[in-house]
Amino acid sequence: MPAWLSNLLPILILLAAVAVVIGRLPRVDLGHTPEYRRRRILNWLPLGLLYAFLYMGRYNLEVAKNAFSKIPGLDGMPVMGNADFGIIFGVGTVVYGFSFIINGPLTDRIGGRIAILLGAGGTIVANLLMGLASWSILTRGPGHAFLCEHFVPVLAVLYALNMYFQSFGAVSIVKVNAAWFHVRERGVFGAIFGILISLGLYFAFDWSRMILQAFSTRAAPNAGIPWVFFVPTFLLGLFFVLNLLFVRDTPGHAGHPDFDTGDAGSGDTGPALPVVAVFKKMLTNPVVVTIALIEFCSGFLRQAIMQWFRTFAKQTNGALHLVDSFVYENWGLLLCVAGILGGVIAGVISDHVFKSRRGPVAVLLYGVMLAGAVALTFLYATPAVGALVVVMSMAVIGVHGMLSGTASMDFGGKKNVGVAVGIIDGFVYLGTATMSMTYAFTLPQEHLENGKLVGPATDPSNWLAWPVAMIPVALIGLVLALRVWHAYPDAGKKKPAPEPAPELIQD
Repeated sequence: MPAWLSNLLPILILLAAVAVVIGRLPRVDLGHTPEYRRRRILNWLPLGLLYAFLYMGRYNLEVAKNAFSKIPGLDGMPVMGNADFGIIFGVGTVVYGFSFIINGPLTDRIGGRIAILLGAGGTIVANLLMGLASWSILTRGPGHAFLCEHFVPVLAVLYALNMYFQSFGAVSIVKVNAAWFHVRERGVFGAIFGILISLGLYFAFDWSRMILQAFSTRAAPNAGIPWVFFVPTFLLGLFFVLNLLFVRDTPGHAGHPDFDTGDAGSGDTGPALPVVAVFKKMLTNPVVVTIALIEFCSGFLRQAIMQWFRTFAKQTNGALHLVDSFVYENWGLLLCVAGILGGVIAGVISDHVFKSRRGPVAVLLYGVMLAGAVALTFLYATPAVGALVVVMSMAVIGVHGMLSGTASMDFGGKKNVGVAVGIIDGFVYLGTATMSMTYAFTLPQEHLENGKLVGPATDPSNWLAWPVAMIPVALIGLVLALRVWHAYPDAGKKKPAPEPAPELIQD
C-alpha cells in the first residue's frame, strides 16, 4: 500500500465512523421539518469543522515544541524546553481565559457568525507569523539573531495573539447553535460538540506530526516545523470562506421560523441588558459559577494529559520505550476516538437517562477522572500509562463538551450565551494556565549534549509531580459536580426532573 494511502486510510475510517455515530444518535422529536434539519446540518457542520481547525492552529505548538527541543540555542540549551513551553503555553492560556471579558459580550452583540470569522482571521495571521518566525530560526533568515536571543518572549507574544482570537471559537459556536437547538436536544448536540473537539485534537496532534515528517528530510530533519503553522493557516482560510457562505446566526436568517428553545432565556423578548448587568446576572447565578469552577478543573486535567503525555514518553524513552507504542504513534487518533466516545456517552445519557440534566454526567465522568489520576500515580512509569491517559481523556472531554458546549447554552439563554460560555470557557483556560505554570516549575528540565537529550527529564522517577498534581484537582471537580446534580434551566416551565429543584438553581 502506498505511504500516502496508509496515512489517508485511518482518516477516512475515522470520518466514516463519525458519520455513522452522528447518524445513529437518538433524536428527540420536537417537530422539526426535514428541510430544517438539513439546513441546520449545513449550518453547524462548516462551523464545527472551522472550530476543529482552530484546535489544529492552537495545539500545533506542542508538536513544534518537541521538534524545537532538538535544536540547540545560543547557550546550548534547547530552543524550547519544558519550562519554555510551559511559560509560552501558560501566557497564551491566561490571555485566552481573560479574553471572555471582551469577547463574550462582543459576540452577544455582533452575533456568532461575525465573531467566528473574526476569530479565524486573527488565528490565520498569528499562525502565519509563528510559521515565519520558525522559518527564520531554521534558515537563518531575516531576524535570525534576534529570534535566537529572544525566541521564547517572541513566541509567547505571538501565541498570546493567537489565543486571543482563538477565544472567539467556543463562544461563537455555542452562540450560533443556541438558536438552532432546543434545550431537550442539546445533550445530543453536546455529543456532536465533543466529536468536533475530538477531530480538532486529531488534526492538531496526528496531522501536525505527519506534516512535520512530510516536510522534513534526512539532511534537514526539522524543516517541517514552519509547515506545522502554515498548513492550519491554509485550512482555516478555506473554512473561513465556507462559513462566510453558509453559516447564519438564527433559523430566521436562513429562511426558517425561529422557535422557543426552552432555555433560561425563554420568553425574554425585551431589549438586551447592559454588559455589566449581564455579567452580574451570570456571576450571581450559582449554577453558572459552579459550572465555571468545574471547568477550571477540566482545563487543568485535560491539558495535563494532552500536552504532557507525549513529552513525558519522548523524554523518558530510554528507560520506558514508549515512543514506539501504539498510543504514542496514534495519540491524536486515540484522543479523537476517546473524545467521540466521551461526548456521545455524556450526551445520550444526559438527554435520555437524566432528562437533559448535565450534572449527573459530570459526576460520573469526574469519578472516572479521580480514579484514573490515583491509578496513574502508581502506574505512570509502566506500559499501562498509555491506556490510562486515553480513558482519562475520554472522561474529561466528555465533561468539557457537556458543560462548555451544552450547559452554557442552557443556563445562559440564547440572548446572553456569549457571556455565559465566555465565563465558563474562560475558567477552562485559567485552569489550563494554572496547569501550565505548575508544570513549568515542577517538571524536570532537559539538556542537549551533542544533540542528544540528557539530564533529569530522562529519569521517569523525576516525573512524579505530573500525575500527583491531578489528584486534588479531580477531587475538587467531583465535589463541585455533585453540587449541580439536580440543576436544570429555569424557563418558567415544569422541570422534567422528578425531584424538586434545589435552591441552587434559582436565580
